[in-house]
Amino acid sequence: MTCSANDVDLNGVIIRKGWLDRAAQAAMVEEVRAIARAAPFQRYTTAWGKPMTVRMTAAGRLGWVIERGRYRYAERHPEGGPWPPIPGSILAVWRALSGWPADPDSCLVNFYGEGARMGLHRDEDEGAFEAPVLSISLGDPATFRVGGTERKAPTRSAPLESGDVAILGGPARLAYHGVDRIRFGAGDLLPEGGRINLTLRVVTSA
Repeated sequence: MTCSANDVDLNGVIIRKGWLDRAAQAAMVEEVRAIARAAPFQRYTTAWGKPMTVRMTAAGRLGWVIERGRYRYAERHPEGGPWPPIPGSILAVWRALSGWPADPDSCLVNFYGEGARMGLHRDEDEGAFEAPVLSISLGDPATFRVGGTERKAPTRSAPLESGDVAILGGPARLAYHGVDRIRFGAGDLLPEGGRINLTLRVVTSA
């Protein structure tokens, strides 16, 4: 992947700084709200019995869920309905930056409120590791941490700001990564504060 002068290489994860302008960000937030009306946000409980601080929903053929302690992709929202389609503006980012010939199967939508974080993990349930994972940030800035393919590998961190797009591909596709914290209220895209993260993934099986 060719990087521009503004891009950040964080242990192999490429961050395209300011890829979306303010108007595009605001329009995408409205599309996310439409997704959430069709498939309401959920606060899942982990396999260890601890409620997650991040609220989740999804769009596309599949959504990621936790059911009875099992992490998996599902064809339907926990309340029973199908996931809404991935909006065209979100697909346009994937088509421009992923380098992958087909559209993603899933767009996970994570909402980070005050105090929310995401521990180090890697995206390994998809089965299509040759395809990248693409992550769009909207709203308040976050501290993004990336390690290596082993959990104990050294980590580095960098800010993710509204309009940034991170691409986990190649050797970094299975890198451990997480969000240490968000600077709640530091941005002005979401009037009540918070951060939206859109993660696009190719999934070979549900």
